[in-house]
Amino acid sequence: RAARNVNGKAIMYGDKITASMQKTIDETNYRREKQINYNTKHGLEPKALNKSLGSALAGNSVSTQYYENQVLKAAEPESEYLSKPEIEKKIRDARKAMEKAAKDLDFMQAAKYRDEIKALQDRM
Repeated sequence: RAARNVNGKAIMYGDKITASMQKTIDETNYRREKQINYNTKHGLEPKALNKSLGSALAGNSVSTQYYENQVLKAAEPESEYLSKPEIEKKIRDARKAMEKAAKDLDFMQAAKYRDEIKALQDRM
């Protein structure tokens, strides 16, 4: 797959044009012709986006997400005052929940449970 640019240029590498490559080329030409007709009819001219790389990646930063999660915590965790057997039970429950989330393909939730388990283990 190739990204769009102002000139509509893409480079495909191969020894010969396969059926799937030809299908992609034909579809691209069809869409390009349709877009050019639309642009001509409505007086539009394609322009490049003028965004810096930093601004494009700023919202996706892992450290930003970590910071936002940490800001929401107002007090120390409740596990701070749990006994060792209670912490072990919380670890078992979190492990079951993590495995269920992974089985349901909810990997973000599974990762949260994994982090919770790690934090509980560090408190023991």
